[in-house]
Amino acid sequence: MKTMLRKHAAAFALAAAGALGAAQDVAAQANEIFVPVLVYRTGAYAPNGIPWADGFVDYIKLVNERDGGVNGVKLAYEECETGYATDRGVECYERLKSKKPVAFSPLSTGITYALTDKAPGDKIVLVTAGYGRADSVDGSVFQWNFPMMGTYWDGADILVQHVKKKGSLKGKKIALVYHDSPYGKEPIPVLEALAKREGFELLKLPVTHPGVEQKATWLQIRQQRPDYVFLWGWGVMNSTAIKEAIAVSYPRLQMYGVWWAAAEPDVLPAEMAAKGYNGLAMGHSAENGMPIHKDMMKFLYDKGKGTAANKSEVGNVLYNRGMLSAMLTVESIRKAQEKFGKRVVTGEEVRWGAENVNLDAARIKAIGVEGLIQPLKTSCQDHGGAHRARIHTWDGEKWSYTSDVYQADMGLLRPMIEASAKKYAEEKKITPVACGSVTKTASSQ
Repeated sequence: MKTMLRKHAAAFALAAAGALGAAQDVAAQANEIFVPVLVYRTGAYAPNGIPWADGFVDYIKLVNERDGGVNGVKLAYEECETGYATDRGVECYERLKSKKPVAFSPLSTGITYALTDKAPGDKIVLVTAGYGRADSVDGSVFQWNFPMMGTYWDGADILVQHVKKKGSLKGKKIALVYHDSPYGKEPIPVLEALAKREGFELLKLPVTHPGVEQKATWLQIRQQRPDYVFLWGWGVMNSTAIKEAIAVSYPRLQMYGVWWAAAEPDVLPAEMAAKGYNGLAMGHSAENGMPIHKDMMKFLYDKGKGTAANKSEVGNVLYNRGMLSAMLTVESIRKAQEKFGKRVVTGEEVRWGAENVNLDAARIKAIGVEGLIQPLKTSCQDHGGAHRARIHTWDGEKWSYTSDVYQADMGLLRPMIEASAKKYAEEKKITPVACGSVTKTASSQ
């Protein structure tokens, strides 16, 4: 009998402890803002996914360690491994949304497409910094999507602007070597429109996931000898493309990658042979000595709290990209708190914040990211907030800027954005909100 009583007492104690722990978890959640992190630290895309995830998580940690949270409210986060697979990304979203996240960064255009229909009902912001749907710049239709810093339509236009500076494109050939996925297909409408306007021939060369087999693609390039190759790849596909270009003697000087194909993991496998390869730099390159990086060292890495396996990664291209993506989420939260109070804010309130972000030169300097991001101002009409980029080139050891900053031609892009958004709204039976008058140039110009 005593044994049974002891067992019952032990079981009661365990249950009580469990209940207390659960209550403490609930209490902690009630006092924190939850920001999930969709990552891929495994698989063919891991070399590129890992530094992005490290930068994103480090920024959240820094805000907590250095600032005590956002206006005193701590940020909570949880990673979920997607492997860059859309179905796994949706599973992560469905599992984590019960924790009342305010925003997701899917780090995948395919996952973004899948979540675009879900986010409005769940009242969760999608911060897609430098990726996602280009037409989601139109906030009258895509109220919950925020492709901040730039879209693939911006990138495609800017690349054409850059190569056009070298001479007329009439009668020239441009090959688009692209990941055969929603991501890789995004720039095609703009490049087709520009081909018609500028008189060049566009060769569309899709590469099957994950992109390790490209011999047939580069044989076509050897036969066609395009004047330029635009690379819209990701993960191992990028380094493979550069190696195949070397194999068929295609000049790296005539190759240009989108900003997801212009980082250290893309060029280091080819070593010095990648010298001369160019890519888009979306506001930043591999800067590593800014105030924000010094704070990362002081508050995280010097205390053994950094996320990256090697602190030398801090300041690499994709680390900076992840860090800035988290910063944009935090600034959306901060803006929401300005209006709704310095407390735990809801997804709906953060949506308002994301639509009213204003990163001017003074704010950029205050955050410590001067030189890493272009001024950015969002609105209902413009959920991107900035449409600029420049070119950086790999010299065999490091990235260096080789152009001035370009502004995407919104006279061309804005009508395309509105037409695509209108089509989506009709298909999904969405009534656009009234944003007021919209000019043909972006509000962020």
